[in-house]
Amino acid sequence: MWIAAGSFAAWLWLLLCQGFFWRTDIRLPARTDPDVWPSVCVVVPARDEAAVLPESLPSLLAQDYPGRAEIFLVDDGSSDGTGELARELASRHGGLPLTVDSPGEPPTGWTGKLWAVRHGIALARARDPEYLLLTDADIAHAPDSLRELVAAARSGGFDAVSLMARLRVESLWERLVVPAFVYFFAQLYPFRRIGKQSARTAAAAGGCVLLRADAAERARIPDVIRQAVIDDVALARAVKGGGGHIWLGLAERVDSVRPYPRLHDLWRMVSRSAYAQLRHNPLLLLGTVVGLALVYLVPPLALFTGLAVGSTGAAVLGGLAWLVMTGTYIPMLRYYGQPLWLAPLLPFTAFLYLLMTVDSAVQHYRGRGAAWKGRTYTRPDAVVGDES
Repeated sequence: MWIAAGSFAAWLWLLLCQGFFWRTDIRLPARTDPDVWPSVCVVVPARDEAAVLPESLPSLLAQDYPGRAEIFLVDDGSSDGTGELARELASRHGGLPLTVDSPGEPPTGWTGKLWAVRHGIALARARDPEYLLLTDADIAHAPDSLRELVAAARSGGFDAVSLMARLRVESLWERLVVPAFVYFFAQLYPFRRIGKQSARTAAAAGGCVLLRADAAERARIPDVIRQAVIDDVALARAVKGGGGHIWLGLAERVDSVRPYPRLHDLWRMVSRSAYAQLRHNPLLLLGTVVGLALVYLVPPLALFTGLAVGSTGAAVLGGLAWLVMTGTYIPMLRYYGQPLWLAPLLPFTAFLYLLMTVDSAVQHYRGRGAAWKGRTYTRPDAVVGDES
């Protein structure tokens, strides 16, 4: 009963004191069009992305942006013809100017993705843009996406505006795991706190970050985070730590087109970097496992065990904790257009995430490390930051 009481107390605290993380109304803030639209360079790191480029790249080429904008796609050693396909799509669709270039293999001390981003930013700086849009190769943007991002940044005085792209939810496993992924992220990094300059909380969603070029230079992006396999929170911390004003919210028409049809695909997405989020610290891993168990697994266990053994207190407290958990998950399911009967299954999904986190630690100690697009990074100091 006391364990159930602890779980219920934890849920009351999360409900009321964790930045209302469960609400999904944090969208692009109020904005007005600037009198003069600033120049923007779009940087797209791409490694073996031929499968998703036909859906994503045309959406960037077709951006309806009143100012000067240009795209730099950095082909990071692809073996599937990513660069050639990008040039073909640009020739076929027209739109914004596209430059495709390759930086070569990353030097020691750099992760592949950030080396590609560095190369793209270097190419962009020759155009002297006011803003950089860092976006992944699997992200499809609505035609007015760039316009809305720039207007929001200008109106709010933000140095970085990031949108959590809406991930694909079509397969059964995507429906179970993906909304919970964003829910857990928001629980760790409440969006309301991120936008407050007085708060220490800093996070971004790496798939869509509009960044002032001078803020990036001031924060030494990406050099200062060159070892970050999971780079979005590391980027946000660097910008905010340098005095920048940042904002993160949920996207409305910015979508990831990358499919995760099997549990194995989602498992790899999470486990490849989960232990890095814990800074490869066994004590943090132990605390995370205990915390996940107390917050997510105890409520249903307390309810059913209490009913089985006649402990009314345990059953009531477990049931109340499960009810609060379910209620806080419903807004995220609605955001993703999913049936509400999935909400009571959140303990099962949390158990999967617990196993993924443990598996991430096991892979680390087996020397397999974190990986991105066929590259593996095993150095403990090479995997700080966070992943979306």
